[in-house]
This record gives sequence, C-alpha cells and structure tokens, in this order.
Amino acid sequence: MGHCRRGFARILTVVAIVALAACSGPGRRVHGIPGAFRDLDPHAWRGVTPAAHPVHGVDVSRWQGAIDWPLVARSGVSFAYLKATEGGDHADPAFQANWHGAGAAGLPRGAYHFYYHCRPADEQARWFIAHAPRAPGALPPVLDIEWSHSPSCPRRPDPASVRASIVAFQGLVGAHFGQRPVIYTTVDFYRDNDLGQLTGEEFWLRSVAGHPSDRFRGQRWTFWQYTGTGVVRGISGPADLNAFAGSETAWSAWRARRSQ
Repeated sequence: MGHCRRGFARILTVVAIVALAACSGPGRRVHGIPGAFRDLDPHAWRGVTPAAHPVHGVDVSRWQGAIDWPLVARSGVSFAYLKATEGGDHADPAFQANWHGAGAAGLPRGAYHFYYHCRPADEQARWFIAHAPRAPGALPPVLDIEWSHSPSCPRRPDPASVRASIVAFQGLVGAHFGQRPVIYTTVDFYRDNDLGQLTGEEFWLRSVAGHPSDRFRGQRWTFWQYTGTGVVRGISGPADLNAFAGSETAWSAWRARRSQ
C-alpha cells in the first residue's frame, strides 16, 4: 500500500530502488528500525521510532514477485496484508498464491482493497467481496484509500463525497465479513478530506518521516506504515513495513476481537 499499484511510474520506482540495492548492498541497518529488517532508503528516526513497537508486519502485492512465506514468517514478521483487488475490475494476480502461502506459513493474514475514485463505492465493495475469502481466523479486511495519481482517474471528489464513499464501502464490506475494515490512508489524503470526522473507524496510517502522533495529531491508530523501502528476508523487492500500536499482549487481544 502507500501508492497505486498500477502504472509505469511504480515500475520505474521499483526498478530504480532494486538497482540501488544491487550497487550498495541489501539495505542498511538503521537506528529506529527493528534489527530483523533493513531499509533501502531510510529515514533518520528520532523520538518514538518504529523499533519502539514490538509487533511488525508487511503488506504486499504482485509487485513483490514470488515470496518465500516460510522465510518471511521466520524473519520477525507477525502479520501480512495482501492486495486482493483494485477498483471494480482489477484483481491482483498474486493474491491467491500469497493468501495460501502466508496461511500455510502460519502467518496471520488479511486482504486489502485499493480504492479507485472513478468507480462507485458499492461496486468496489462487491468486487472485493467476490475475490477476498471469508475465512475463520483471518484478519479484518482493509480499505486502502488515498490519492491514486493514476492517469486513468485524475478525479478528486470533494471531502464530503469521499467520506460518504468510505461509509458506504465500510458498511457493505463489514456486513459481509462480520468485521468492519481498517482504513489505510496517507497524511495528505487524511488532511484533504478531514477523515478525523469519521466516527467508529479504525485507522492504519502511513507516515514515513515521523511518528503518527506527530503527523496525525489526535488520531488514534492501529497500524503504522513507516517505510515503503524495507528489506525483509523472503521478499526479493522493496517491502512496506508496518507496526502495530500496542504490545504483544495487546496484539493477541486485538486479533481475538477483530479476526473473522
């Protein structure tokens, strides 16, 4: 998550980072990043760092290629979110392999949908429901909603319309899975659409240059995406790394409460 997974620009970004890694080694160990991971383009962390949180996970899509899930499960990763769908007509071709691979490796896993602002919310909800399994023990679904920068959809709805679309998607998907989706979003999208007005929602916040408490003042959060250029054993390309907000005990309690 964190960027639209379609488009030539995304491919160029991944190629450039992989080329950099080939020249400079498999990422650097960084102050503030858990010791099990590295980062190809690290931030100079200060204050409350990602390493202050004990539970970490990844989110992946087709762009990470074939993944060695047993190795990932032994690499300090506690959960995995897998891209299932985008918009109303795109299914991630790696989803089924990732879903079964992560499950077979014993990793708690969930599915996410990337929102496309040029399709109705109810249509996207039905598309996601048609492709993401309803599985006992799976993590709750996730709605990834941000400005996509997609040339096929430059549309930017007004804030009230954005929030209404979120509520519609959440209601349909939550009713199907028995768990309301977690909302993943970025600093600019959250600000532009005043997402703090949403009540009863749980957030996954992207903040790669500071703690969420600094970038999303006053907003409670469950997950924090702190880099999109992480290095994880078992994943060949740059990986999104994420921290859970609480302790290992809190993680177990959250899973018990929020799993399907």
